[in-house]
Amino acid sequence: MLTMTLDHTVRLRFGDTSRAAATHTNLSAVRLDGPVLWIAGDETATLERLVADNPDAPAEFADETTYRLGDFITLPGTDIEEEADVEGLARTGHFLWAIGSHSLRRKQIKDRHDGQKALRRLARVEGQENRQILVRLPIADIEGLPTPVREIEVAGEKHYAAALGGRDDLRSLLRRDEHLAPFLPIPGKDNGLDIEGIAVVGDRVYLGLRGPVLRGWAFVLELRPYVDPDEPDRLRLHEFDDGFTYRKHVLKLDGLGVRDLCPDGDDLLILAGPTMDLDGPVRVYRWHGAGRTQQPTIVRGDLITRELELTYGEGDDHAEGLSYYGDGRLLVVYDSPAAVRLTEDDAVIADVVRLPPRS
Repeated sequence: MLTMTLDHTVRLRFGDTSRAAATHTNLSAVRLDGPVLWIAGDETATLERLVADNPDAPAEFADETTYRLGDFITLPGTDIEEEADVEGLARTGHFLWAIGSHSLRRKQIKDRHDGQKALRRLARVEGQENRQILVRLPIADIEGLPTPVREIEVAGEKHYAAALGGRDDLRSLLRRDEHLAPFLPIPGKDNGLDIEGIAVVGDRVYLGLRGPVLRGWAFVLELRPYVDPDEPDRLRLHEFDDGFTYRKHVLKLDGLGVRDLCPDGDDLLILAGPTMDLDGPVRVYRWHGAGRTQQPTIVRGDLITRELELTYGEGDDHAEGLSYYGDGRLLVVYDSPAAVRLTEDDAVIADVVRLPPRS
C-alpha cells in the first residue's frame, strides 16, 4: 500500500445556482467522459455537466449545465425538486447511470438546538422517495459534447431513459435478505442501508454499500438489469441461477464501507471510508477480476489489494467520488472540502492521484 501521490489538481467551476444550492461543497459522485465531467451532489435531484478547458490536459472543468432527473424519468417522489441523494455515476456504451443512496436519514443536532428539542431531533428518522432510484439515461453527441436525452436510436433500435422500480425496487427486494433486511429501518450514517457507488461492466451493474458493514465485511450488490419490452422506460432485473435478482459479494476492507466504485478493465477500484460519521481512514482498494465473477464471492486474500491511502481532514475533505483519469491516475472529489480547496474566484479544487504500478 502507498500513501497518496498527488499528480496534479484540477479546478471545478460551478454556476451560481449550484453554488447557491451548495452542490460544490456536497460533491458525492464523479465520472470523466471524454471532454466532460459528470458530477452529482447529494442535496439535489440533478446531474451536472462540466466541460474541460483542454480535453487533452484539463486544468479546469467549467461551463456547467444542469440536468433535472425528473425531466427524463418519473421520479418516485411527488416533488421532482426533492433531493435524490445521487451517490454514484457510471458511464458505459450509450448510457449514463446514476444511483440514489436508498437510505434513511436521522435529523442532526445543530448548534442552535439544546435540551429536549435537540433530543427530539435526534430521534427523528425520515426517508425520501427520490433517494430510491437507479437510472439509465441515453447519451447523445450534441455539438461535440455528451448530452443526456430522453431517447436515442442506435443501429435502428430506440433506447429510452429508464429507471428501476415497481416490483424490482431495491428496498423491497432486500426486505427478506438475511444480512441486509435488519438494517433497512436504520439511517445510513448509523450503519443502515446506504448505497454510495456504482460501476457498470458489460451487462453487470455493481452497487457499493457504505453500510451496513457486518463484522468488518462490506457489501457489493451485483444486478443484471434489462429493459422491460412492454415498458421501455422501465428497468427490470434478470434472475441469477439461484433465483435471486441480485447477487451479494462481501469484501474485506478492514472494517470500512464502500464510498465509490470505478472500473479498471476487469477489476473494480473501490473508494472506502468509515460507515459512521468519522473522518477516516480513507483508502483505495483493487478487487481483482471483479468483472469475471460467476458466483457470490468472499473477496479477501489475493482477490483484493490495498492500493492507496488518501488524505482527509478533521471535519472536512471527505473523499466521496472516484473516476479513472487515464494513464494510471484517478480523479478524486471531496464532500465538505477544506477551505484551501475553495478558491477566491469560486472554483473547487479536485485531486488527480497516481495508482501504484501494476505488478
